[in-house]
Amino acid sequence: MLVRLAIRDIVLIDQLDLEFAAGLSILTGETGAGKSILLDALSLALGARGDGALVRQGQAQGQVTAVFDLADDHPALAMARERNIETDGELILRRVQLADGRTRAFINDQPVSAQMIRVISGGLVEIHGQHDERALMDASTHRTLVDAYGALDAMAESTKAAFGAVKAVESELADETARVAAAQAEADFAAHAHQELTKLAVEPGEEEVLAERRSQMMQAEKVSADIREAYESLSGEASATPILVAAARRLERRLSQAPTLIEPCVKALDSALEALDAATSAIETALRAADFDPNELERAEARLFALRGMSRKYSAPVAQLAALAEKYGADLAALDAGRARLVALTQAAKEARRQYALAAASLSKARQSSARELERAVGAELAPLKLERARFIVEIASDPNILSAEGIDRVEFCVQTNPGSRAGPLMRVASGGELARFMLALKVALADRGSAPTLVFDEIDTGVGGAVADAIGQRLARLATRAQVLAVTHAPQVAARSTSHFRIAKSDVGRGERVATRVLNLDAPARREEIARMLAGATITEEARAAAKRLIENAG
Repeated sequence: MLVRLAIRDIVLIDQLDLEFAAGLSILTGETGAGKSILLDALSLALGARGDGALVRQGQAQGQVTAVFDLADDHPALAMARERNIETDGELILRRVQLADGRTRAFINDQPVSAQMIRVISGGLVEIHGQHDERALMDASTHRTLVDAYGALDAMAESTKAAFGAVKAVESELADETARVAAAQAEADFAAHAHQELTKLAVEPGEEEVLAERRSQMMQAEKVSADIREAYESLSGEASATPILVAAARRLERRLSQAPTLIEPCVKALDSALEALDAATSAIETALRAADFDPNELERAEARLFALRGMSRKYSAPVAQLAALAEKYGADLAALDAGRARLVALTQAAKEARRQYALAAASLSKARQSSARELERAVGAELAPLKLERARFIVEIASDPNILSAEGIDRVEFCVQTNPGSRAGPLMRVASGGELARFMLALKVALADRGSAPTLVFDEIDTGVGGAVADAIGQRLARLATRAQVLAVTHAPQVAARSTSHFRIAKSDVGRGERVATRVLNLDAPARREEIARMLAGATITEEARAAAKRLIENAG
């Protein structure tokens, strides 16, 4: 609830600090004393549009601070924590209004935007008055109130979850449909490419091996004749090997006769023969290597041509063609899997819509029942509020084809102010005073369901008196048992039911150079005197004081 309101340099207020308690707090005062300034200041703290004209004349800026004491699980605190604003059960909303029209906003002394302060404060305070349209203008709030009255939050959440499931599966279905369509457009090419590349069957490193072998064969073709001629020189009829062998044998037979002369010669001849054998072996190896099948060269060249042609066709290195074949194969497999998944997702979407339809239909039926009960509850409050000939109507238009998180219903509050007249939207049909009393009746019917913890009523008793004003007071007091209620009133019957009473008045400042608005928290005697003033006017009589005392006693 609202526990403190501090105002600095706003219009006629130079400095004002108010503390509020639970129950019904009444604000009274003469017309023009500054009651509307208080509400404008509170609205500014809650995120209303700023206006440089609000700053007290001669000052550079004004400031309003509203302090709320909330349960730890209150949604406003949760929203603040989500935005990394530290809280300890207190929410301090501060708005600085500069004279040039700019504003600054703070929550628990952390700078925020005006939009954020509006969002977080949205569930803290409701302000209702003859000319205030915010509470009833948006038809979506009517649906929320019907749900709150019928305790349909669980059903509404189930419908919202079912809607979320529909959107999720349909989004997945749309994505899969797009993927399958894109894959289908490339399916023929992918199938041809997969078949062609698979048939090519590229081996790892095949291009390098073939290129090397081809190079060897082409070089061998050029030098094979020379190698063969060299071989004939070493192993043919002109070979020197037999001559050298015979010479070595003759010398070996003479070795004993002249070993010193012959031994080096024999060793040299043996070395020469070994060298000739090594040369012959090397040339034989070269001959074998150079001896290739011309068809092998042709096959190697054809294979290289095929590999490199496919590489150009698919703009990929030969080494990546095998992976490319696998990719096209995977694409084809994914297409088949995608088609199967499309069938499954289509069925899942159908089932999700069916579940949503069931949840939305059940919620709609419950809303109809809640709406009728709310009509009866509000209707029971109308006669004492001098609206006995009026009817409160909750119109629900249901369309099974609607798909939304809130269900299939459009809910709007309507009224028929007189028998035989046409019913219409509450905002258009009801006059200012009627609108405020309808809202009061609605709030009383809702009690602790669908209301902010602090309710502000601005002169909803205008134009009524006597029994109607007393009925308004009774209902405000009933509301105050379930929520904090602040009411600006001119009716003594309403003021008599307060748990705390504030008097707003103007007073001269300095030597009468200017006036300022002051607010007094009245004790019991001062409260009786103020109610007597409201009864009697400028001159307070003893009869008025006695009447005020009776009003307070009867209210108690």
